Amino acid sequence: MGVSLFAVWGAKMTFSQVTIDLFNGFYENLFLFFVTLLGAIPLGLMITFGSMSRFKPVKWLAKTFIWVIRGTPLMLQLFVVLYVPGLVFGVPMQSRMTAAIVAFIINYAAYFSEIFRGGIESIPRGQYEAGQVLGMTKTQVFFKVVLLQVIKRIVPPMSNEIITLVKDTSLARVIAIAELIMAAERYAGKGYIWPLFYTGVFFLVFNGLLSLLFNFIEKKLDYYKG
Repeated sequence: MGVSLFAVWGAKMTFSQVTIDLFNGFYENLFLFFVTLLGAIPLGLMITFGSMSRFKPVKWLAKTFIWVIRGTPLMLQLFVVLYVPGLVFGVPMQSRMTAAIVAFIINYAAYFSEIFRGGIESIPRGQYEAGQVLGMTKTQVFFKVVLLQVIKRIVPPMSNEIITLVKDTSLARVIAIAELIMAAERYAGKGYIWPLFYTGVFFLVFNGLLSLLFNFIEKKLDYYKG
């Protein structure tokens, strides 16, 4: 009766073989994660300034965009980006990873923009006025007085969204991107269940490192108490 836990779960391959395969899958998750951040943060800022614009058409266009993206599932957006260009415009998406990147950037830019807007609007108006009284331009007030305070205030909600992004990258498998979960599902299809549970270790470790990073950033910004 001396049956090991791995044997009970149907695992006959070596642990190192599975680890290598899962690392290859996790590379796709990490690539999607980092490219999404690089694209979504600046796009989110642009959308923020649009939603705060005094020019009504731009403001309502930005707000409508945010409403649509936040109100529909990311999974649906993945399918739209992948299939609509080919069906409507006759220009099929050449790469599934490109489709995933576009969908993720658009989705997270909408969420980031609301975080940015909340951070900017949380700064008392008097700080802008005080800076102008001292002879500073609006741009100087923003970058020299307001910006670091905004960064401190948005670090907690941004960290939540970024950690959620790590986990959401697993949704890329719905358009057949061979990320971590899909790599484990291949083993499950052969009767090996334990690799699916093993994937949790990859997400836990990476999200743990991100949590440590954001805690460090928050401590560095502690001198902004306003």
